[in-house]
Amino acid sequence: MTQDDLLTRAKAWLAEDPDSETREELAELIKAGDTDALADRFAGTLQFGTAGLRGELGAGPMRMNRSVVIRAAAGLAAYLRAKGEEGGLVVIGYDARYKSADFARDTAAVMTGAGLRAALLPRPLPTPVLAYAIRHLGAVAGVEVTASHNPPRDNGYKVYLGDGSQIVPPADAEIAAEIDAIRSLDDVPRPEDGWRTLGDEVLDAYLERTDAVLTPGSPRTARTVYTAMHGVGKDVLTAAFARAGFPPPALVAAQAEPDPAFPTVAFPNPEEPGAMDLAFEAARAVDPDLVIANDPDADRCAVAVPDPAVTGGWRMLRGDEVGALLAAHLVYKGATGVFAESIVSSSLLGRIADAAGLGYEETLTGFKWIARVEGLRYGYEEALGYCVDPEGVRDKDGITAALLVTELASVLKEQGRTLTDLLDDLAVEHGLHATDQLSVRVEDLSVIANAMAALRERPPVSLAGLTVVSAEDLTKGTEALPPTDGLRYHLEGAYKARVIVRPSGTEPKLKCYLEVVVPVAAAVDLAPARAKASELLVAIKRDLSAAAGL
Repeated sequence: MTQDDLLTRAKAWLAEDPDSETREELAELIKAGDTDALADRFAGTLQFGTAGLRGELGAGPMRMNRSVVIRAAAGLAAYLRAKGEEGGLVVIGYDARYKSADFARDTAAVMTGAGLRAALLPRPLPTPVLAYAIRHLGAVAGVEVTASHNPPRDNGYKVYLGDGSQIVPPADAEIAAEIDAIRSLDDVPRPEDGWRTLGDEVLDAYLERTDAVLTPGSPRTARTVYTAMHGVGKDVLTAAFARAGFPPPALVAAQAEPDPAFPTVAFPNPEEPGAMDLAFEAARAVDPDLVIANDPDADRCAVAVPDPAVTGGWRMLRGDEVGALLAAHLVYKGATGVFAESIVSSSLLGRIADAAGLGYEETLTGFKWIARVEGLRYGYEEALGYCVDPEGVRDKDGITAALLVTELASVLKEQGRTLTDLLDDLAVEHGLHATDQLSVRVEDLSVIANAMAALRERPPVSLAGLTVVSAEDLTKGTEALPPTDGLRYHLEGAYKARVIVRPSGTEPKLKCYLEVVVPVAAAVDLAPARAKASELLVAIKRDLSAAAGL
């Protein structure tokens, strides 16, 4: 694009931008002749995919802003009309990030102007409430405005269809084509009213549904510390806990209320270093049975347990550990149906399901795939996402997951046992399944592309001294999985070591997922098994980093 082309495109965008803030930002860049900043904003367009849209707030087609959202909404509306859904209901939810309410209102206006019916949730609420509302209200689609646990400068746009689960191919490409067909915002009718703002009846129905995950009469004694991570989870989670009869969670006050600046954390993600520090500080003061955290849109749930062996006395459980604990609890409660997880999650779930005589399936990464498993009873993903009530919410749900893990902690507490004790039992029964992740956040996306290319051109022949016995390029798909950008390695030997490498779908990260399984004959063998697992994971991580040129 020449400098003249760039300025022409920027001025055309400015002329139809409906937002005074981004108009002012863009006008200043044009006036200053800042071609580098303009090129960054106009080098292309944010791509609409199976994760919808997600990006940094700002002016131009490479940023999240009202112009981009209006086009996305118009593309979705055109797709729904083409599918014969004219007049159908579209439910719209939003979190408390910058511009979320504006993007939600714009979406409602576009849907109304396109001949669809639109209903806004009454205020910023957890994403699972929106996922629930789609099926509860018989909607043809839903939109959640959220960037989940991304940095404060980001926002996003997540699309669900009428089955209550997120879009998958080919719907993403068909919606993207409709978005691309929109030439001007002047072509998109946006009435000032005509949509409905829902009351609390949908939230009340969701809360009533949360009771279904608990066993009537089960113990409700576990005490918790809870952080909402500056997001929208607090009011809904505390209401759900009160309905269930659990002790009121002790709140991390500095992180309890929604704040789009996320002032106490570098990244508002419980998995990130330091994000749980205030929660652990609160736990040391009140001595609860466990710590629970939601991410900012409350669809994920993190759990921490007392551990005198670690500095500070509290240890975050890995998503795979919580995934196995919830599976074991559901088996104990007599669950039937299929357990499912993504390919990057621990193989322990398959062993638990097999031992219980239950169905088991692996899917591609993301709840858009897990939620579509036929006969699903429980699904989880290692990135702290758990679907424990698929008939209610066909997506990950950090509220119901928190209820279920607190019920489990209460059952164990009545037996004089802990979550850690149950993890030990699972290791003795099925082998110690140890997982780790090599996650590299980048500023330059070419780093990720180069690492993937290096691994494809020169696949590692061994990792941690174990021969790579199979190397799969998942872009070609498998008998069980559609194509995806990823690599999977299996290593020789009794440890059943496995590595999967893939670019993140929502963040500028390369993610490498490692697992080793160390046989355990008895509880006395757990300590040496953990030492061996740690040694292998460190070595695999080191060798994989070298092979990828990281």
